[in-house]
Amino acid sequence: MAVPQLTPSLLNLDTSLPTLILGPSLGTSSLHLWGPAAPFLKDHFQLIAWDLPGHGESKPSTEPFTMAQLAQGVMDAIDALRGDGVIGQDAALYYAGVSVGGAIALQLANDHAGVFKALSVVCSAAKIGTPEAWTERAELAAQAGTPTMVVGSAQRWFAPGFIEKDAVTSTNLLHNLQDADRFSYAHVCGALAGFDLREQLAAMTDPILGLNGAHDQVCPPSDAQFIAEHAPKGAFAVIDTVAHLAPAEDPAATARELINFFTAN
Repeated sequence: MAVPQLTPSLLNLDTSLPTLILGPSLGTSSLHLWGPAAPFLKDHFQLIAWDLPGHGESKPSTEPFTMAQLAQGVMDAIDALRGDGVIGQDAALYYAGVSVGGAIALQLANDHAGVFKALSVVCSAAKIGTPEAWTERAELAAQAGTPTMVVGSAQRWFAPGFIEKDAVTSTNLLHNLQDADRFSYAHVCGALAGFDLREQLAAMTDPILGLNGAHDQVCPPSDAQFIAEHAPKGAFAVIDTVAHLAPAEDPAATARELINFFTAN
């Protein structure tokens, strides 16, 4: 196993602002997931999003990796951006990620305490699904490709009526899934199979916001509440209008919750 190389995308460049690192959901590109929220966040933060291996701008992975290695990939990307002067050496860092990107928020808080002033776990949890289900999905994706995931993902990702209300956003995200590298997708599933930080929450010292959607069947609001109850500086909020991809479904509400939490920390 090796640390994957991740490609960041600059959604807005303003080194005078604190930097907010944005993490993706499995099957999506950060541009289409976080792009709708960028106009609501850009006056408060410099926005830098990263893509999973084989998704969006990132190259496919050639071997399995763990969630800890994926979090280290995020840190390596940040270090490279610091070296290039995109992120100031003393710039305040914040982090928000969706689903697997949200799980990485907890992995960062666990493995790299103090790097971020605050983090948000969006539409995610300290443990997502079961190892058996992730292993089964990994095998299916590797054998049959990511298009086999589209129907189920369309049902899980969006609140009722969203696809009809915003066909462009939903179609772009589902196309991201179709275009994702199947082996990289399977590697992310394998990493999630081994992910469980429920017992480690009590030792996490960073401020952490669990932010989940009322319609989310993958990671319901109780998962955000669990984080708030077990992390010493945990908090949680629920967005009534969304399911599993909050920044795309209700960008204004998602940005409002993040700004309120981050500016208070």
